[in-house]
Amino acid sequence: MLTRTSSQSLTAQLADRLAERIRNRLLLPGARLPSVRECARQQGVSPYTVVAAYDQLLALGLVEARRQRGFFVRDSGRDPARDPAQPAGDPLQISALSMVTQMMASRTPADASSLIRSMFHRPSDKPQPGMGVFPPDWLDSSFMPTAVRRMTSTAMLQELSLQYGEPAGDAALRRSLSQKLVGINVPAAPDQIVTTIGATHALDIVSRTMLRAGDPVMVEEPGWALEFARLEALGMRILPVPRRADGPDLDVMAQYCALHSPKLFVSVSVLHNPTGYSLSPNSAHRVLKLANEHDFHIVEDDTYSHLAPEHATRLSALDGLQRTIYVSGFAKILAPNWRIGFLAASPVLKERLLETKLLATLTSPALFERALSWCIDQGQLRRHAERVRIRLEGARARAAKLVLAHGCTFASEPAGLFGWVDTGVDTDMLTQRMLDQGYLLAPGSLFHARRPPTTLMRINFASSQDASFWKVFAKTRDEL
Repeated sequence: MLTRTSSQSLTAQLADRLAERIRNRLLLPGARLPSVRECARQQGVSPYTVVAAYDQLLALGLVEARRQRGFFVRDSGRDPARDPAQPAGDPLQISALSMVTQMMASRTPADASSLIRSMFHRPSDKPQPGMGVFPPDWLDSSFMPTAVRRMTSTAMLQELSLQYGEPAGDAALRRSLSQKLVGINVPAAPDQIVTTIGATHALDIVSRTMLRAGDPVMVEEPGWALEFARLEALGMRILPVPRRADGPDLDVMAQYCALHSPKLFVSVSVLHNPTGYSLSPNSAHRVLKLANEHDFHIVEDDTYSHLAPEHATRLSALDGLQRTIYVSGFAKILAPNWRIGFLAASPVLKERLLETKLLATLTSPALFERALSWCIDQGQLRRHAERVRIRLEGARARAAKLVLAHGCTFASEPAGLFGWVDTGVDTDMLTQRMLDQGYLLAPGSLFHARRPPTTLMRINFASSQDASFWKVFAKTRDEL
């Protein structure tokens, strides 16, 4: 039986038990695993624990998910657990997971994969401090349906649906984005902008255009696990640059430049994820000086621009898009599933980036792009962002009190959407224990290229105001 007194989490115990039965052929290839609900009943655990365990088996390649039928033991002549570089199953189910699994194979790959999957599938209806987006009710608005209705009138719908849109993106949206960038002093004409299917797609376009397998890339650390995984999957050499309160560690960057001649530096200048740090003007000028001296480009991910003051220091504003490529999107502030992002670059580089987009997607859907343009032009997005910022300030203050009241400390000054919290215990283990109880955490190891053990975790201030979560958290942490 599974036991709550074991050093392993319930999720790990269940996954190990099923994996052993599969390897010993007590569960034969093609055998159907119990449904999530039935397995939870049999084992006396929550459905969230079963989902997480099945996710681990998926990431190891021991089972496969069949749409509307359930989970089945894979029919394979090899042991997938001994060959994690060869993931199997539906590529749409595991493509992102397999990248993370390969990158983290030396340390609990299944746990990391399960957590990444959980970022997109909530483990329960409880508030989820580890989520990377605002709760849906924070983004609810009346103007978004209005914008979509305007775009789906008969004439407009035919215009936007019955032919391919412009490869660079909807012209109206690019004009709107150009005007919006003026407000943060980033000089980008409409023909310097390319719309993308989210900011992550924009980052991928930059990587595929600027880099080749084996190229060294400087990436801020801590940073988002998906960026590390994506670059490694493309065959890049990641050079982690420690992120300080005022910007990247310039001494480390200088050493990398002298030893490795990196091609690219990936940075989140404003409201850095997960620390909340923002770049200082002095550091920004020194970074740009290094880029000019050592001939590398900078991709500036400004995903959290809508939560930051307009006067915040941005490399793209100081550089005028000479060596910088500006990337942003609207998933965090407006509509995660509209999947609209964009990049801005110098005219020559923009053409190269556009060629990469054409090869991957031809164009991007114009209907939502035109709707977003209307939201920007009417001032709806600006007013919505102001409301969210005000609400976030209150949530951040309340969550910070709960953090401190339950024996944790902040590793960086609370700012923006995320808090970088020191729990005092290994957060990989803590994450598994909390997942058993229906809560998703984001352990600090996820934000490092090689996943070292750490006592840090990232919290989302918007979803960390529930006192009952912190009560369960404190009890679970103390048990560890």
